[in-house]
Amino acid sequence: MVIPRVVVAAPASGSGKTTVATGLVAALRRRGRAVAPFKVGPDYIDPGYHALAAGRPGRNLDPVLVGEDRVGPLFAHGAAGADLAVVEGVMGLFDGRSGTRGYASTAHLATLLAAPVVLVVDARGQSRSLAALLHGFRGFDPAVRLAGVVLNRVGSEHHERVLREACDEVGLPVLGVLGRHAALEVPSRHLGLVTAAEGGSAARRAVAAMADLVEAAVDLDAVVRLAEAAPELPGAAWDPALEVGTPTAGRPVVAVAGGSAFTFGYAEHAELLTAAGAEVVVVDPLRDERLPERTSGLVLPGGFPEQHAAELAGNAALRAEVARFAAAGGPVHAECGGLLYLAAELDGQPMCGVLDARGRMTERLTLGYRDAVAGADSALHPVGARVSGHEFHRTVLEPGQSATPAWHWRSAVGHAVSEGFVWRGVHASYLHTHPAGAPEAVARFVSRCARTAPWRSAS
Repeated sequence: MVIPRVVVAAPASGSGKTTVATGLVAALRRRGRAVAPFKVGPDYIDPGYHALAAGRPGRNLDPVLVGEDRVGPLFAHGAAGADLAVVEGVMGLFDGRSGTRGYASTAHLATLLAAPVVLVVDARGQSRSLAALLHGFRGFDPAVRLAGVVLNRVGSEHHERVLREACDEVGLPVLGVLGRHAALEVPSRHLGLVTAAEGGSAARRAVAAMADLVEAAVDLDAVVRLAEAAPELPGAAWDPALEVGTPTAGRPVVAVAGGSAFTFGYAEHAELLTAAGAEVVVVDPLRDERLPERTSGLVLPGGFPEQHAAELAGNAALRAEVARFAAAGGPVHAECGGLLYLAAELDGQPMCGVLDARGRMTERLTLGYRDAVAGADSALHPVGARVSGHEFHRTVLEPGQSATPAWHWRSAVGHAVSEGFVWRGVHASYLHTHPAGAPEAVARFVSRCARTAPWRSAS
């Protein structure tokens, strides 16, 4: 597989990776290039801006969630039909899963993809010391090819000249120089940027501004030459049909929550559901008052329901349908934001009432990978099944009574943790999983849906 590609990395978070990566995608698209955007790690927000810039889905690459062996094939699948791929890194270049030596870091992904790395450096407060920083980053892991630098937040022409001299000392080309542009700030909140779906016209303006900046400040031709110099990748592209096997007969309808409140999902999920035999229909809990006709399964992904709690509560008709569907044994797969939507209430606002639990915002961030074991047979997993997932939330859920947990795992300090709910056909949890990492769970879910009587709306 010959796929021109480049990885956009940084020494640390907050250096400007998203601005440069998104701007690159949009600027190259303006030139008539078909660009496939990717994000390293379990990030749901940046890919939304990538998608606006590219006009095609932004996808994630994470060896913790899908396994090393699937990273290359998933990349090839996501880049199909594109002229070039831009991969935005996560945190600092060598920052990976806690407790490992950089596993799932941007550097790890760059080596798996044999891709050149462009380092975005926040140059505020730096001059010749930049040479030492670049020397260290280039020599730390010889398997990582550091191919160029984009200088960000440069203060003046003199500052730029000094920084260029520092790059010359270590023999790394400067591919672009960006000044300090407060106008590029994208609205943020407790878990990062406001999602592209919620940002609307403001998000589109931000992407256009990033493209304008990168067009003016970055040598796009040099970036393309770097990408085109990446070697051929071995192996075949990921194929959802091969992952799930023989599709389930009957074409059951699976409703997947979307809209502004439920944006945390992976493009491969719908592809796997379809390959497994389902008909995927999007339902917006902020707008739609009924489940789609003939619904036999419901997927409630993560998102920011806490930002839309009053609107979700106001759609009492759909909440009642979801509650009746779950009570009748309909298969429901809910993660994080979807879990909160199934609760009795969220920050005092009534939700679906499927689970005897109440959610509320807190100041504490729960964040990290989890190696989990299924606590019970469910519509998704047999008891004892093992998955890798990720938590990322500032809410807590207070159960009203004992419940069958969806997962068990050990905390970083060795404490036993039981989390989530399995009830009738419902599997609900804070844990985000990548369906490509456990395609058998998607096939099992669709098979369960096919055995469920199609939903008929109360109307």
